[in-house]
Amino acid sequence: MPKALVVSDEVDERLWTDAVRAVAVDLVIGAGDLPYDYLAFLAGALDVPCVFVPGNHDPDLSGYTRYGGLSMKDGFPAAWPGPAGGINADGRVVDVAGLRFAGLGGSVRYNDGPNQWTQRQQARRARGLVRRARLRRWRDGRDVDVLLTHSPPLNLGDRDDPPHRGFACLHRTIEVLRPKWLLHGHIHPHGEPVPDRVVGETRIRNVVGHRIMEFS
Repeated sequence: MPKALVVSDEVDERLWTDAVRAVAVDLVIGAGDLPYDYLAFLAGALDVPCVFVPGNHDPDLSGYTRYGGLSMKDGFPAAWPGPAGGINADGRVVDVAGLRFAGLGGSVRYNDGPNQWTQRQQARRARGLVRRARLRRWRDGRDVDVLLTHSPPLNLGDRDDPPHRGFACLHRTIEVLRPKWLLHGHIHPHGEPVPDRVVGETRIRNVVGHRIMEFS
């Protein structure tokens, strides 16, 4: 059963020290809006892989590729702004530490910042993600364990203000992929208890801050 340090949106300064080495986990999971140096430190200090999706306050990571060990953009070498060694799951299906992740980063578009999508744009991205997950399942018979997003589904833990509305397309994505978990950030609880929500076979959890999770 993999165990993960799951982080999102709020830096815990207690973790950004050597004291974090006492945490015994198999991977770090990031749900967005955290300094990439923070994610890189956690993964390096714990000597475990890090899988993440970008949030609406994170730098744009689109267009970067790796070739021969080099990071490239538009055909030229370019420093990748993401966390060193991190695995960007945005729009992808990736296997990390025994878990299969499908990722959709970003928030609803509310200004001209990066990693923001209209409902229609995110729905198109979600359909592409579903196709990739189905292809992987056809090849090896494995389902998605974790749908990793920055924003929650519409009306399931989101807010009424425009920047914090959830994505309607995630309902269909959950229905088709049937992941055990949907982990999201973006919605700061500000000390209020945030119960998990259950949709079919999927448990939806707000992971703002940090928590240790064990996946069966």
